[in-house]
Amino acid sequence: MSVDTTKSDTSGDRSSESEKATCDKAASDKAANAIDAELRQIMCDVLGLDSDDVAEFDAETGLFGHLPELDSMAVAGLLTEMEDRLDIMIDDEDVDGEMLETYGGLLGFAQAKVAEG
Repeated sequence: MSVDTTKSDTSGDRSSESEKATCDKAASDKAANAIDAELRQIMCDVLGLDSDDVAEFDAETGLFGHLPELDSMAVAGLLTEMEDRLDIMIDDEDVDGEMLETYGGLLGFAQAKVAEG
């Protein structure tokens, strides 16, 4: 009679999957932080905003209609600079008031565009 003494140890597989998920999350967070930092710099450069003020922006910070520097002409410059620095393509139909309403909306838009590749 033959007895199978090999064990199927899947705990190592689960650890590898967990480590990969942790690494993927860390890489995703790093990319998101890089986009956030670049977007803040773009806003300083294009709109002439003080970097200390822009550093205080959170997801709910109002943009279009709240920042006098962000008028319709500045929107065109902002979007063009985002395309250049983030290596994205923004189509006219992508641009709407919701995307420009808050910093969080603009950041979410930029992150989605970068993810599209």
